Amino acid sequence: MFKTIGTTPTTKFELGDIIITINAMSALSYLQYAPALARHAQGDWGELPEEDVHSNEQALEHGGRLFSAYGKGNRRFWIITEADRSVTTILLPSDY
Repeated sequence: MFKTIGTTPTTKFELGDIIITINAMSALSYLQYAPALARHAQGDWGELPEEDVHSNEQALEHGGRLFSAYGKGNRRFWIITEADRSVTTILLPSDY
């Protein structure tokens, strides 16, 4: 017998291969970036200015790079999915 404990969230786009920079891996725990990655895939872009949110919505509709920002201070990190949806990268702003 199985018990349902939740559902898998629906994603708005493919993430492709997921990579994390060495700096991000050193600074962040899995418990910090994994939920953010799920939010990113669902179209929750984190803490972005309205113009960047609009740019992401346009990129979803017409193709283009998707950008999210999460965390604060020295724990701030970005998630970027390439326009062709082949790769999603978790990185620190200093990695860019």
